[in-house]
Amino acid sequence: MEWVNETLLREFVFLGFSSLAGLQWLLFAVFLLVYLFTLGTNAIIISTIVLDRALHTPMYFFLAVLSCFETCYTFVIVPKMLVDLLAQKKTISFLGCAIQMFSFLFLGCSHSFLLAAMGYDRYVAICNPLRYTVLMGFGMCLGLVAAACACGFSVSLVTTSLVFHLPFHSSNQLHHFFCDISPVLKLASHHSRLSQLVIFMLGVFVLTIPLLLILVSYVHIISAILKIPSSVGRYKAFSTCASHLIVVTVHYGCASFIYLRPKSNYSSSQDALISVSYTILTPLFNPMIYSLRNKEFKSALRKAMVQMSYPVN
Repeated sequence: MEWVNETLLREFVFLGFSSLAGLQWLLFAVFLLVYLFTLGTNAIIISTIVLDRALHTPMYFFLAVLSCFETCYTFVIVPKMLVDLLAQKKTISFLGCAIQMFSFLFLGCSHSFLLAAMGYDRYVAICNPLRYTVLMGFGMCLGLVAAACACGFSVSLVTTSLVFHLPFHSSNQLHHFFCDISPVLKLASHHSRLSQLVIFMLGVFVLTIPLLLILVSYVHIISAILKIPSSVGRYKAFSTCASHLIVVTVHYGCASFIYLRPKSNYSSSQDALISVSYTILTPLFNPMIYSLRNKEFKSALRKAMVQMSYPVN
């Protein structure tokens, strides 16, 4: 193990894929292809929503914001990871690590609250369809996104400040491929139970509060769906929520596994594998789950592709 004799650490060394030294080029090629495909997919989704006026509704507004969050999330982590896969020395400065942690926490926490806003949107659409356009006006949608970002900013700022105000005098070897909370905390020379408790409680707040709001929305949604007399009507109503439920399950499943486990169950190799799924795969699949399951979006996408293939002079 490399030990740093300076009073303060100036950089961290990533060891996330050190056990797969012979597969660095293969991992680079696979992750690069997935990353480019993610960027392309999200760009298509955003541009289709922006260009087609038929998609200028609250649901697609939130989907466009979700795609933006997913794109930015991967941009914070994946490019640095790709460079490190080909580099001999996989390092990041102390300040760069703090910026990376703040950025991905901000986007991840905002993502959690955005899912709650999307759940509220489905609640209004199904339980109050006649007042949907009034209750979910553009100002309301913008306010919900702003609130999600404000919550994400506050939590990420407090958490990052608590982590990087701790003393780091010992090892600088980070058993991860980016600056996540648990791997960085393990390198701190000592940290008080208070700071650890505050960080844990912030994680609980970010995960449980939005999830409770989503559950409350779906209790009302299910109650409203069961009152629909026809089975076709019930299926149609529930199908509009299926994509959101899938994304919620994946997001909270991965996040809870990483951030709400007892410290004794921490495994750096296991966490690195899970982290690959939510930093590379879920940003690709989440918008696709929403868009490809939606007939209206697919119709708009085909229309846009026809217009690009046969432009009107």
